[in-house]
Amino acid sequence: MRSRRPAGDRRAPARPRRSVLHWTRRLSQLYLGLVLYGVSAAMQVQAGLGLDPWDVLHQGLALVSDRQIGTVSIAVGALVLLLWIPLRQWPGLGTVSNVLVVGLAMNATLAVLPVQHGLPARAATLAGAVLLCGLATGMYITAGFGPGPRDGLMTGIARRTGVSIRLSRTFVELTVLLAGWLLGGTVGVGTVLFAVTIGPLAQLFLRIFARLGLDDSTIGHRGASPAPAEPVSAA
Repeated sequence: MRSRRPAGDRRAPARPRRSVLHWTRRLSQLYLGLVLYGVSAAMQVQAGLGLDPWDVLHQGLALVSDRQIGTVSIAVGALVLLLWIPLRQWPGLGTVSNVLVVGLAMNATLAVLPVQHGLPARAATLAGAVLLCGLATGMYITAGFGPGPRDGLMTGIARRTGVSIRLSRTFVELTVLLAGWLLGGTVGVGTVLFAVTIGPLAQLFLRIFARLGLDDSTIGHRGASPAPAEPVSAA
């Protein structure tokens, strides 16, 4: 016979323990999303029509340091995490995983995907890269393991300074874009296409994953934040 709570006991009922299957699904969703993000970034590199602002910086630094762009991405991600300290932010599992997995996936894809030649092939690769990035961003965010290091930097600046996320993102991305361009990173139509389309695409896939019941982005984690109304990239 089940015991009853005394009258007036208003304690919240105990939450059911999440199943192993649930956590396995979330982790799979996280890491698949990060791998696909790295693949999409490599596709954009090989299309040669312009990169997103952070990869313009990564490519510029890779050129001057003679390192692989994915390796530079890992190093920059780690440095960006250090900037979280004065912003009083704490990384989640997704944040740390982002630093490593995206760069490794990018290097692995560049090792097997050739540089594209001819405008039709380059345009198709670019379009596929941006679409895949939107899918990967939605998948990664809805897994609910915390923001990427670069996104956390922008949201942290917004929270500490009181400016909007849109304004902090614009300032940070224009700064890294200019620095990367001065170092020799590729800026072009792909840069503009990414800037214009990644927000709507990520929002679309966030809604799709929510309808499929795969959205765990509101689950609380130390240092993590729910998926923003204006989605930002996974990096």
